[in-house]
Amino acid sequence: MKFSKATNYALHSMLHLAMESTDEAIGVEELASRQKLSPTYLSKILTKLSKAGLIESSPGVKGGYRLMQSPEDCSFLDIIQATEGYESLLNCTMSHDRKWNRTCLIEQTMAEVEDKMKEELNNRTIADLLERMNKEN
Repeated sequence: MKFSKATNYALHSMLHLAMESTDEAIGVEELASRQKLSPTYLSKILTKLSKAGLIESSPGVKGGYRLMQSPEDCSFLDIIQATEGYESLLNCTMSHDRKWNRTCLIEQTMAEVEDKMKEELNNRTIADLLERMNKEN
């Protein structure tokens, strides 16, 4: 399974924002520089996070982005869904004989596994990363 680079950058951006004071906004240029990205590209990712209610943007010279909630409430699942959307990993394209089963067993199995993955990602937060960083330092 593979997530897009945008999700990778979104997760890293959220971690960078969590590492800063909640009073100060971080500009897109600084966040992009930390990740060696184009500010234009990162801006599109940050817009998705903002629309999902995970971060807020403030305009102006001292403007930028900050978390809208505590790192404990920023789950990996929320960040991934803000970036990737909500579509399932697998949607069956086969037509199945009705005498066998009305639903695709492969799709059903994948959905069960995906539910477990979502549960695990929902339990992992940006605060967990901050805690691990503090332990390693």
